[in-house]
Amino acid sequence: MSQVNLLPPELRQRQAVRRATSIVVLAGLALLAVIGVFYFLQVQQLSGVQDDLEVQQARNAELEGQIAGLQEFADLQAELVAKQQLLTTIFANEVSWSSALLDVSRVIPDASYLTNLTGQITPVVAVEGVPTVTGGTPETTLIGAMTFSGVARETETIATWLTRLEQVQGWVNAWVNSATEQASFSRIYTFQNGLDLTQEAVTERGLGETST
Repeated sequence: MSQVNLLPPELRQRQAVRRATSIVVLAGLALLAVIGVFYFLQVQQLSGVQDDLEVQQARNAELEGQIAGLQEFADLQAELVAKQQLLTTIFANEVSWSSALLDVSRVIPDASYLTNLTGQITPVVAVEGVPTVTGGTPETTLIGAMTFSGVARETETIATWLTRLEQVQGWVNAWVNSATEQASFSRIYTFQNGLDLTQEAVTERGLGETST
């Protein structure tokens, strides 16, 4: 049995338009609902991020306060390091001259005596970023010199004096500048000589080996 729609075509068209409109409206409302949920979630997430940021900023401020409180100790440490570097430069290649005099008295031959003794250390120039101690080994690095004037009986005594000088640790390259007989056949000689000092003659403080 067939069905016959007796409604006018205009009415059927209006009903189709209303159904299409309803579908569009429902779809729009659903989309707005989805957008609303997404917006709500984003707001919640942003709020959480802001809270975390505030907590981190508070922590940073606390740490900055602690760092500021410790700056005084950092300044003191820097001052201490600077003073230690200054002392290292001042006492670089320091030689104990009292010990040197004892060594001289120990090695000088009985048949001789000194009229003059001079010691000189090569100045160390401090340059930023460059070590003050020169290269080489302690046995070969020269840091100064000593010179002597004296009187000796016989030239053999002068030779013995030179040999004994080089037996002292840190004293090398002993030489004679002159040896003049005071009178003919007197066998008494006025002499001048010297030697080089190496880092082996330097004190522990002069080498920078300060005790803690």
